[in-house]
Amino acid sequence: MSKRDYYDVLGVSRNADQAEIKSAYRKLAIKYHPDKNPNNTEAEDKFKEAAEAYEILSNPEKRQRYDRFGHSGGGAGGFGGGGMNMEDIFSQFGDIFGGGGSPFESFFGGGGQRGGRRVTKGSNLRIKVKLTLQEIAKGSEKKIKVNKQVVCTTCDGSGAKDKSSFHNCRTCGGTGTVRRVTNTILGQMQTTSTCPTCNGEGVEISAKCPVCHGDGLVRGEETISINIPAGVSEGMQLSMSGKGNAAPRGGVPGDLIILIEEIPHETLKRDGTNVIYDLYINFVDATLGTSAEIPTIDGKAKIKIEPGTQGGKILRLKGKGVPEVNSYHKGDQLVYVNVWTPKAISSEEKELLERLRTSPNFKPQPGKNEKTFFERIKEYFE
Repeated sequence: MSKRDYYDVLGVSRNADQAEIKSAYRKLAIKYHPDKNPNNTEAEDKFKEAAEAYEILSNPEKRQRYDRFGHSGGGAGGFGGGGMNMEDIFSQFGDIFGGGGSPFESFFGGGGQRGGRRVTKGSNLRIKVKLTLQEIAKGSEKKIKVNKQVVCTTCDGSGAKDKSSFHNCRTCGGTGTVRRVTNTILGQMQTTSTCPTCNGEGVEISAKCPVCHGDGLVRGEETISINIPAGVSEGMQLSMSGKGNAAPRGGVPGDLIILIEEIPHETLKRDGTNVIYDLYINFVDATLGTSAEIPTIDGKAKIKIEPGTQGGKILRLKGKGVPEVNSYHKGDQLVYVNVWTPKAISSEEKELLERLRTSPNFKPQPGKNEKTFFERIKEYFE
């Protein structure tokens, strides 16, 4: 699906100044903030979309490139943007929200500053998806059941029995960090580190959730719809942000990594974007010419074999190959013509061939314009 215009996302004109852009983003960020929309994937997508738009339009240099080139950004990689996750947004634009970022903080009381509280991220998941050549050529949507860690619904991922089971960490006072002052020959030096008692979360739990035993996570299953673009290849990896294991204490979910496996086709071989088919014809058909029905990615195709076709000739079916990923370019189907020589013949067949052996037309007479096998290969792959 194509990206929406960044100005439309924020609801501002293309002449909007930085104050207008920041104000528009703040309204959207508050409206779609995860604290106000728990377990709402649509709101989370809009939250990320607004953050991506603000990231570009709040930066004068990026905004200038966007105004000139659009989402392509004037380069091969474009603006990307889709890789932003919730942790990136909170860390980069936390001042826009005024703190209080995660659902965990909301459960505990919310509204305070994030301070040094650490936002945890769930682990990534890896799965393999097997695709046929037809699915690769056309793109496909796969619905996959994924066994993973999900947020405990009993405690909403907090890990606590109830709200009263929380209290500020006694070591860090709820900040998630501890400061240490040491005396050196240069004077006093202050260092800050993650609180070892609460692991940067700022709170401790006195009574754990009876279902998840304080983890905030349980094993579950989710059916995920994966849109696989046309042209992927064996070993390629796709990533779906936020579809991995859930994170404890209202953190950011990990990503789902999809490894592509290609199921070999019975008769077609893939070479990059080209598809190769070996066609075998007999000596008579090569001499007199014929027609043949061959398999393609789309089904069947009928091709003509000209009289006098030599073994090793390569026929090209334009545009019958595999497309490049995210490109309009499509490869071809190459048909390699192989003249089959029988290994056993009858006495009658042998007699006929003996009569033809000395015929002038059966004496090899390659012309000057005849290309060698390697020349033909080189020509078709240039």
